[in-house]
Amino acid sequence: MDVAEPVILRWEEMEGMDSPWFRSYEPGVPPAIAYPELTLHELLAQSAERYPHNTAMLFLGTRLSYNELKGSVETFSAALAALGVQEGDRVAVHLPNCPQMATCFYGGLKAGAVMVPCNPLYTERELEFQLKDSGSETLVTMARFYPMARRIKDRIGIRNLIVTGIKEHFPPFLRLLYTIFKERKEGERVHLEEEDHWLGSLMAKHRGAPPPEVNTRCEDVACLLYTGGTTGTPKGAVLSHRNLAANAAQTRSWLTDFEDGKEIIMSVLPFFHSYGMTTCMNLAVTTGSALVLVPRFDLKMILRSINRYRPTIFPGVPTMYVAINNAPDVSRYDLKSIKACISGAAPLPVEVQAQFERLTGGRLVEGYGLSEASPVTHCNPVYGHRKVGCIGIPFPDTQAKVVDLETGEDLTAGATGELAVKGPQVMREYWQRPEETQMAIKDGWLFTGDIASMDEDGFFKIVDRKKDMIIAGGFNVYPREIEEVLYGHPKVKEAVAAGVPDSYKGESIKAYVVLKEGQAATVEEMLEYCRENLAKFKVPKSLEFRDALPKTMVGKVLRRVLVEEEGKRLRGA
Repeated sequence: MDVAEPVILRWEEMEGMDSPWFRSYEPGVPPAIAYPELTLHELLAQSAERYPHNTAMLFLGTRLSYNELKGSVETFSAALAALGVQEGDRVAVHLPNCPQMATCFYGGLKAGAVMVPCNPLYTERELEFQLKDSGSETLVTMARFYPMARRIKDRIGIRNLIVTGIKEHFPPFLRLLYTIFKERKEGERVHLEEEDHWLGSLMAKHRGAPPPEVNTRCEDVACLLYTGGTTGTPKGAVLSHRNLAANAAQTRSWLTDFEDGKEIIMSVLPFFHSYGMTTCMNLAVTTGSALVLVPRFDLKMILRSINRYRPTIFPGVPTMYVAINNAPDVSRYDLKSIKACISGAAPLPVEVQAQFERLTGGRLVEGYGLSEASPVTHCNPVYGHRKVGCIGIPFPDTQAKVVDLETGEDLTAGATGELAVKGPQVMREYWQRPEETQMAIKDGWLFTGDIASMDEDGFFKIVDRKKDMIIAGGFNVYPREIEEVLYGHPKVKEAVAAGVPDSYKGESIKAYVVLKEGQAATVEEMLEYCRENLAKFKVPKSLEFRDALPKTMVGKVLRRVLVEEEGKRLRGA
């Protein structure tokens, strides 16, 4: 197995050789990369061969080597085969960042399955939709979610339900404390139905069994990553092994001082999201780097983990860096091990960037991506010239352009239009949605739905969103999902959700509701209804009752007006 080495091609060999952003590349960043013909699980096996005793994962005091991770992956793949999972079957993983997530993800791939990562914060309704839409027949979930998973299994016919506990990889003393003081509260003391399986028991039963022989190719589907679209209806981005492996290689090439087998990656970003999957999990396992696993964002846990494990790379979202900057006891922790951070999912304020760099001595730069592109397409140079308010320049092997919203014609520098991207990381299609695919991908170009401009140096800036997507705390939230829930309340006549300015998060969710005549309700009543039917990160932070909503002549609600009003109110305050 050969490791991917950056290969600089002659300019005339490259598509888009006149692209202005190449002038802004740092020395050492190649405009093109030679990618190995290896699947993701083969890249993991390669790392285990090169760095067998290197740490693969650090989790609350537990250390797993690459040899141990490889063994667990092979065992899980054998267990799936014994359960009847075949090539192309969909296997859903409903887990936070923990060793089981990596084991099940790569183990499923080694068994030839298509992986379907699911957000552990999803409500029953949301999880059921994703499992049903993807056609998943196997689900791996946490013990605390077993009752919900069991109800879904009975309704839609999940064949294999596999359950694990968060404490499975805890050190012995911590596991004991968790069992005594927290397990009952967290709902992990459950009794499984006879036909369901504990992950630990499955692994013990099949340890040493040979993994199944499958003929997975780089162009085969590895993952269905669910995202929203112009309609807000979640849909699966079909990503191949090549897509995901290429984006990990592109990210590695962007970090010019990255040393294979030596880096430690702070993994707070969830692996069920494309951003965490690529810039943390896949980047680590394809380079023999260590992952510091954090199951949820807990500021104290983050600071202690940085102080203890000395991570060198810390991908994140602006709110994470804001929280660290404003931690009252941040001076107690040594953060100087951090050398590079890529921030995504929301605009990075320059004040946040500057303060975090003063604290750590490392570099924090803004990037851009979307699940349909595995996800990263742009980033500011880490050690080179960067521009405030820009998402940066395209990754190696990535083309980008701005097109006219009406005609689709390519626009020149300085003009504003829709951002389109092209490269080896771009998805094949949307899962079973040919019409949506046709709208999004034209002649190999992915039309992002984001309004952007490019300057004369090839730096891109996001101006607005063509879609109505809200980015709240790093999560993508689509107004239609919230509105559909609110419209389900018997007292609601009209409802609209919008992303409004937020001094901390950059953007937060606000709902506007018009009640039916003769009805009365409280804000708390409406928000509680949302909590019952939406994942926590989708619940509006605030809600306002109105007699009427601003609309166009044809009756379309003007979200823009509502957002502008909120911005004026915030500036006035």
